[in-house]
Amino acid sequence: MFISERHRRRRGPLVVAVVLLALAGAALAAFLVLSNRTDDVRRGDEVEFRAPPPPPPKDDTVDWPVYHYDTSHTGYLRTRVAPPFKERWVFSGRVLMEFPPIVVDGSVYFMRNNGGTYRLDADTGKVKWKKQIGELSATSPAYSDGRLYVSSLSGKIAALRARNGKLLWQKQLGSRTESSPIVRRGILYFGTEGGDLYALFAKTGRVKWKFNASGAIKASPALSGSTLYVGDYSGRMYAVWAKTGRERWSTGTSGSQFGFAAGNFYSTPAVDFGRVYAGNTDGKVYSFGTRTGTLAWSHSTGGYVYSSPAVANVPGTRPTVYVGSYDGNLYALDARTGSTRWTARGGGRISGGPSVVGRVVYFADLDSKATYGVDARNGERVFKRSRGYYNPVVSDGKRLYMTGYASVTALDPVKQGRRARR
Repeated sequence: MFISERHRRRRGPLVVAVVLLALAGAALAAFLVLSNRTDDVRRGDEVEFRAPPPPPPKDDTVDWPVYHYDTSHTGYLRTRVAPPFKERWVFSGRVLMEFPPIVVDGSVYFMRNNGGTYRLDADTGKVKWKKQIGELSATSPAYSDGRLYVSSLSGKIAALRARNGKLLWQKQLGSRTESSPIVRRGILYFGTEGGDLYALFAKTGRVKWKFNASGAIKASPALSGSTLYVGDYSGRMYAVWAKTGRERWSTGTSGSQFGFAAGNFYSTPAVDFGRVYAGNTDGKVYSFGTRTGTLAWSHSTGGYVYSSPAVANVPGTRPTVYVGSYDGNLYALDARTGSTRWTARGGGRISGGPSVVGRVVYFADLDSKATYGVDARNGERVFKRSRGYYNPVVSDGKRLYMTGYASVTALDPVKQGRRARR
C-alpha cells in the first residue's frame, strides 16, 4: 500500500475554520465507521454458495503466474510442500518489496518499489536480468505466453519478454496504478487510481475496453468465469463482464450511516464457492454472491483490513476465508456464514494477503517483520522465520519463496521420502 504525504499551508482565519470543520467531519465519519463494525450482516445461508469436495494435493511443479496464485486470487496451492524447511538461497537488497514474486518455468519474477523488475533463477537465486520500469511500483507482475506484464505508480503498464527482459511495448495511462495485472486468453486486466478498469490486448497494449468506477481502483481485479470483480475507494464492489466491459452489478457494503461511506476497498477480492470475498478499511470482511451481488455476510475485526483474503477448501476443513487485520489477528472465517473458525496471532499488524500452501496458512506482519505459518485446520503455529513484512510466501510445488522487507528467500522442504508430507 503506497501512501503519499501532502503538505498544506494555512491562509488566514477563514481557512482555519474550514480546516477545523473538515477535521470535525472526518472525525465524525471515522466514529461512524468504527461504530458500524458491530452491525454485521449474517445472511450466509440465504445467498448462493457452492462448495465442491477438495481435490487431492499435487506432487508436480506448477506455476504461480499472477498475484495470489490464480486469476480468481484464491491464494491457494494444493501441494504436499510443508514445514520443516531449509534455506536454499537469499536475494536481498535495501529497497522495499511490498508485493510478492511470481514463479514460472524455473524463474522468479518481482518488482521493487523503485520500479526495478527482476528475473532470478529459481534454483540458484542468481539474477538473470534487471529492467527499470518507471520510478515507483507496488504490484506483482503477471506472466503469460512468454511475456511479463508490469504496472507502475509512474502511470505505466508495460510488456517485457520474460526470457531476457526486452521491452515489447509500454503504455502511458491517465493516472497511476498499483493494481497487479492479470491475463487470460490474450487480454490484460488491471485498474488505476483514476477509477478506470482496463482490458488491453496483451500482444499490443491496445485498449479493448475501459470501465469507469466511482473511486480509485487500488486492488487487482479477480476474474472468474466470464466476470471481473473489483472494489474501489468509494466503497463499492463491481462485477463487470470480461468480454464487453459492461457492468453486471455493483453494490455498496450496506454499512454506511448518515451518508458516510463504510470504507475503502484496497483489498484484492478472492472469488470461490460462488462468492466474492474482500476486506475493507472499515475493519470488516465482506462476502457477496457472484451472480447477484447480494451481501451474504460481513465480519468485523478490530482494525483496518487491507489484507487480500485467501480462500480454500483444505482437506479436513470446511471452505474457509483466511484474512489478516491491523488488529494483529489472522482470521479463519467460515466461507458460507462468516463465523469465526479460529484466529491466530503473529507479532503485530497484518497488511498483506495470506497464502495457503498445502495445509499451512502463511502470513507476515509489519511490526515483528516476521513470516508465520499456521495449520489451516486449527491455527496452531508450525512455522516462523525472521524475514517478513507485507506479503508472505509463494510456491511452485517444489519449494517456498518467502518475501521479506527487501528480500526473497528460497526454502526447500526437509524431505521425508520423495516429498515433505503432513
